[in-house]
Amino acid sequence: MSQARLTVSRHGTADGVRVLTLAGEIDHTTAGVFRRALAAEDGCARRTVLDLRGVTFMDSSGINVLVAANNAARAHGGWLRLAHTPEPLTDLLRIVCLDEVVPLYPTLDQALAPHAPA
Repeated sequence: MSQARLTVSRHGTADGVRVLTLAGEIDHTTAGVFRRALAAEDGCARRTVLDLRGVTFMDSSGINVLVAANNAARAHGGWLRLAHTPEPLTDLLRIVCLDEVVPLYPTLDQALAPHAPA
């Protein structure tokens, strides 16, 4: 899945966690691609990890998509986790206090760990 400035690749783990790896910019022009990537085929993505190491920019459009995805996952008894969040993106998430709602992990393995707090 791609748009001019955002690419998304997906895979699943053996225990049913969806992993989305994003690269590029998340803004008003690519928020739709991001939103569609987060939407589960059955309409309820319960457990998702976003690998954000390749994200170079995110604006409020991306924040809105993250909030909606987190709310949807929690409504279905699941969670959303972020891994490999670049420093500028981590700073943005802290400014809007999203890091207090969606856990950030330094590595993908840590985000995927079954004992990781959600």
